[in-house]
Amino acid sequence: MPLIVAAGPGPELRRPLGMTIVGGLIVSQVLTLYTTPVIYLLLDRLHHRLGGGRAVQTLRDTLRLSRPATG
Repeated sequence: MPLIVAAGPGPELRRPLGMTIVGGLIVSQVLTLYTTPVIYLLLDRLHHRLGGGRAVQTLRDTLRLSRPATG
């Protein structure tokens, strides 16, 4: 931000550099916030399609059977 709002000699040379840096940081942050969850969801769906969810379900069933009944 100091490069964008700087006053004094030569700000016309530093201002485009500051705008490029800040713009790149904003764009990369937005892309990261949107693409990371999408990639995670796609990999999770692929994992379940390949049968990865069966082991988790078997473990849940085993734990459910081994617990004493309450209530």
